[in-house]
Amino acid sequence: MVSRVAGLWLGLLLLCAILLPTAASATGVDLRRTLCTTKLIGAAKPSAVRSARYRCGVDAPTASDRWLWLRLDATRVRDLPRGWTLLVDQTRFERIGVIVTGAGGAVLQDERFVDATDHWAPGGLLRFEIAPAGRDVRGLYLGFRRIDDLTLMRKVVATSGPAVSAANSAWLLLTGLFAGTLLSAFLYNLVIYAGRRTAFQRWYLAWAAAALAYGLVWTNTAAFVVPGLVGPIAVRLDFVLVGLMVAAGNMFFFSVIERNILPRALVRAGYALAAAGAVLGMMAAADFWFPVTLTDRLLNYIIAGTAIVVAASCWIAVRRGSRVIWFYLIGWGPVICVFLARLARNLGFVPQSDAIDMATFAALAFEALVLSLAIADRFRSLRQELDLARQRREIDLAETNTLRRAAQTDFLTGLGNRAAFQEAAHGLIGRDTPFSLFLVDVDYLKDANDRLGHAGGDALLRSVGSALARIGEGFGGAVVARIGGDEFAMLCPGDATVEAVLITRMGELQGAPWQHAGQTRAISLSVGSARFPEDADGSDTLFQSADLALYHAKRLGRARHCRFDPLHRTLRDLQVEFMRDAEAALKRGEFLLHVQPIVSLATETVCGYEALLRWDHPRHGMITPERFGDVLVAERIGLRIQDHVLELALGWLARDAARIGTLSVNFTSAQLAGPAAARHVLDRLAHHSLPPSALCIEVTEGVMLDRAADSILATLRTLHDAGVSVALDDFGTGFASLVHLRQVPVDRIKIDRSFIAGLDQRDGGTMAIVRAIVGLGHGLCKVVVAEGIETEAQALQLRRLGCQLGQGYFYGRPAPHLLDQPAQPDTSAPTVRLAIAG
Repeated sequence: MVSRVAGLWLGLLLLCAILLPTAASATGVDLRRTLCTTKLIGAAKPSAVRSARYRCGVDAPTASDRWLWLRLDATRVRDLPRGWTLLVDQTRFERIGVIVTGAGGAVLQDERFVDATDHWAPGGLLRFEIAPAGRDVRGLYLGFRRIDDLTLMRKVVATSGPAVSAANSAWLLLTGLFAGTLLSAFLYNLVIYAGRRTAFQRWYLAWAAAALAYGLVWTNTAAFVVPGLVGPIAVRLDFVLVGLMVAAGNMFFFSVIERNILPRALVRAGYALAAAGAVLGMMAAADFWFPVTLTDRLLNYIIAGTAIVVAASCWIAVRRGSRVIWFYLIGWGPVICVFLARLARNLGFVPQSDAIDMATFAALAFEALVLSLAIADRFRSLRQELDLARQRREIDLAETNTLRRAAQTDFLTGLGNRAAFQEAAHGLIGRDTPFSLFLVDVDYLKDANDRLGHAGGDALLRSVGSALARIGEGFGGAVVARIGGDEFAMLCPGDATVEAVLITRMGELQGAPWQHAGQTRAISLSVGSARFPEDADGSDTLFQSADLALYHAKRLGRARHCRFDPLHRTLRDLQVEFMRDAEAALKRGEFLLHVQPIVSLATETVCGYEALLRWDHPRHGMITPERFGDVLVAERIGLRIQDHVLELALGWLARDAARIGTLSVNFTSAQLAGPAAARHVLDRLAHHSLPPSALCIEVTEGVMLDRAADSILATLRTLHDAGVSVALDDFGTGFASLVHLRQVPVDRIKIDRSFIAGLDQRDGGTMAIVRAIVGLGHGLCKVVVAEGIETEAQALQLRRLGCQLGQGYFYGRPAPHLLDQPAQPDTSAPTVRLAIAG
């Protein structure tokens, strides 16, 4: 359908291009070639105009800042009837006048100081109707006030009324076809692919708009809508539109050609000519500022230069296999030929003719149609390229999303990983959204791995991850991620009320059952939390705050939540200070040993001691491991301190082993891990000439849950086989104590002080628990030791229950190991074990 309409338009345009110029100039008499000119000051009378001295040929003046009168050859109009018409090309002037004289100098017609608005005609002409017949005319004069230059005037023609009507009809028909074609092409390209216009389509629309405006203004057709848009105003606007057409046409050509076809230097030259054309068009219109002849010549030279650059570009594009160039050559070929003809006419190489002007507009209309087809073809290829590019983008996006999900997803739980957590945290902080950060540690994962295998540990992690995800679903925008082996994180936007609800929901998880391989176990979680922006203004600081809270929750016994408190950071800083001071403290001998007696409850006699570490700090005084516990588990300095303590204990024991009996020393996981750990302890005993039975190693369940638990168990079995006693400290407060009694070669069970303190409560308190532990110890043939006995009533109750040994303030406070003096109570600090494990 589009091709048929285009073919019809092309046929009409070709017919008009062939027939209309002939109709337009069939009977006109050219008066421009024989005119003579003179300059006059002021508005001269007809007699002065007739009697003035005129010059002809090359000596004739062509411009004037006053009045320039043209004497036309009246003998050439003798054959014209009454009411014939004088047609004058539009140019720039201030006023125009026509004087017609007859025999004896009689004035037959005098039209001076007329306005061009009342004398325009189609085809870019000014029209003056001459009443007398040509045979009665003896003098014909045409005057201009402040005309720019006669060399820019292309025609002065005398013709009969019917010929004028035919020419007007021809111009109006051609202009109508031209405007219809350009407007259709403009609207067609305006509506197609309107979503995202390419550069060449924008430049084509600009060129079509400029060409349409140029055609309507140049032919005076615009005067039907804007009556004043004729004469000098129209000429000035024509220059601007020609410059814009050159610029837009150049830019369209160099943007529609496929990429990498043309050399960059040629493209830059085209862009430079486009800019020069636009600028010179405006300069040519500003005749009150710039020389009219110079700017007109320069604009014509720019047009010629554009034709040369475009021709060279077309030759290169054809050689390099451009498809679009053929549409361009078909459309622009006629236009370039016509503009070259106009250029030759403007430079005086060919005579004036309406055929060139009419062919110009026919060629422009033809070009608009063909270039519309070129744009449609270019869009077709672009659509194919865009489809391929879209398919590639979709594939790349799918792959990117897949890789991104893989990169931000934990393979085991299906939750986000650390990268996803960090991205979500940065996003919330970047949007300044208040939120809570929860760090969740799965307690006793090592024990689950040991008892159920790694499949069981994985099942525990999946169970915890699913439970946390279900909690997060109840809070809009919550993000749950697994950020480490046994560590989860949750980000929950909202205020403190939302945080409180979330804490409650997490608390409900504590002790919740989970199953694997037919076994049911309880979930235990250590949780630390902090809020943005109350506790930190950045992601790193916020994470550190929540981590400090998590560490505090673990120190309090696990299976609990701890909210960040600034005191946690103070304590952390204090631990850092202790860590920094520990090396020098070890050299200065600031780490001391205090001992507390262990008493037989039946006879109330001392049967041994427990060695307890103290640090005589120069600034903080005598402090217990509860305050500097992190130093003891440090990788290097902690083990050296522990070895130092063992040496102090064995040295004291070696001096009076008979009176001391068995000496209990707390060991950390670092001391017991590794194949050489047992050999080292036995060597130190041998060095001090002590039997292995003189030493009792105390360990907590936390040591059993260390990552090196297998190595630790092997060390304890070796030491036990050699004769060293093993005590399980704080029994009943940890996880799966009965399991440890079966795995660890335990000789003693030490009841935690928290159970002993409850014996005094009126409602019975912890009596049942203590009775059960004592009974369990007897049943397993283990020695039961009660810690933290502070009253005689507690001692009496324990004796009645059958507990063999006890220790506490009731029997003696920890004191320096001075065996030759009575032990002095250590009032500076309460009894604290040597090590804080787990």
